[in-house]
Amino acid sequence: MTKHRKHPPDSYYILSLGCPKNTVDSEGMAVLLEQAGYTATANPEEAHVLIVNTCGFLQAAKEESIAYLQSLGAHKRPDQILIAAGCLVERAPDEVQDRVPQVDGLLGTLRWADILPLVRRVQQAGREADGVVRFLGPPRAPYPTARAPRVGPTAYLKIADGCNAACAFCTIPSFKGKLRSRPFAQVVEESQHLVQGGARELVLVAQDTTDYGRDWGEPDALPRLMHAIVRRNPDLVWLRLMYAYPGHVTDRLMEVMASHPQIVHYLDIPLQHGDPRTLRRMRRPSNVDMVVRMVERLRQAMPDVALRTTFIVGYPGETEEEFANLLAFVESMRFDKVGAFTFSPEPGTPAAALPDQVPEEVKEERWHRLMALQQAISLERNQAQVGRVLDVLAEQVITRDEAAEFLEEPPPGDLFTLARSYREAPDIDGYVIVPGPLEVGQFHQVKVVHAWPYDLLARPVGDEE
Repeated sequence: MTKHRKHPPDSYYILSLGCPKNTVDSEGMAVLLEQAGYTATANPEEAHVLIVNTCGFLQAAKEESIAYLQSLGAHKRPDQILIAAGCLVERAPDEVQDRVPQVDGLLGTLRWADILPLVRRVQQAGREADGVVRFLGPPRAPYPTARAPRVGPTAYLKIADGCNAACAFCTIPSFKGKLRSRPFAQVVEESQHLVQGGARELVLVAQDTTDYGRDWGEPDALPRLMHAIVRRNPDLVWLRLMYAYPGHVTDRLMEVMASHPQIVHYLDIPLQHGDPRTLRRMRRPSNVDMVVRMVERLRQAMPDVALRTTFIVGYPGETEEEFANLLAFVESMRFDKVGAFTFSPEPGTPAAALPDQVPEEVKEERWHRLMALQQAISLERNQAQVGRVLDVLAEQVITRDEAAEFLEEPPPGDLFTLARSYREAPDIDGYVIVPGPLEVGQFHQVKVVHAWPYDLLARPVGDEE
């Protein structure tokens, strides 16, 4: 007779997919569950409540989310609850339910704070007549906050939800809605809580961080918010800003970034393309000269600023001439870091119905050409760091075998530390790789001794040889 292992009735497993904004919501759900007595587990087989916080931005992300849900559903025990949460659920709840019939509850992206009522509804009433309990639509209360007593050295701080931009290729407004900035005092208070809980780096995120405050009539509120955060948190080492809209990077924002040592000289500005005609079809700011002047002002205000951007190749109607203009733009701008995606026609977006869709093989070929160009530029930008002393945040100690995934020929040593300087955003950019173990979660001074296109090699100051 087989003896079945007893599983804790109040344990949960949560898988967060997609962007850092989803990570923030997943952490909020985890805090609410733990405050109610649930215990986290990294093993879904041990959990009573299974949660997948899905991504619905692109078709590839949608399929990944469905695949994870189907995998968990296929092995779900009768005493387990499977919750699909997040953006895909808000965007396509019927499809999630149809393709994953084992799902017990659907939790929309704006309803993450209702995770406990949803779980309890499923536990008390079981599956409803239509097969699933649904909590979709707008939140019951605005701007929920869930606070963990302790956080890691890096913490994301979401300052707004939704988006007012009408980009032709983007699905986000369809399930996130219009911009909703979180109250100023609430954001500042949460920043204090995160720093008191152990965060040394705060990363500000939103669909468009530079649009913060516009919905209450203060279109340039972000500089004031960043100033308040660093003033209230003298122990904060780094404040990092992500997802800036090109037309909203103001002189005041540059001034605040340049004048506060705690604000890192790093900015992520997704530009999407470099040809005005393509940008107009994207319904994006098409004044490329404005972008050039903005980058010039950023580099004048902060000569050591690290700039990251993102481009879409193969957008409908993109001619070889338009793509060549994108390459020329990238060549002239010398961005430190570039991400690129091939165009994905998302159902329901204006871009999906545009004529002159670019063949997949052309998209792929253009993507490779763009990345080859940028790889040489990234190497040049990284080589300029050789000899420089940087403060780095140690994130992980790895073995020599693991280091071989980053380095073709690792230097002598059995252990290496993966760290980040101000030039590397978490979970997006490369690493500063340091031979030997450094204390994780702490800042260290290192000197850069070698560069690759995506990573740097450095040694602790005093040990450069």
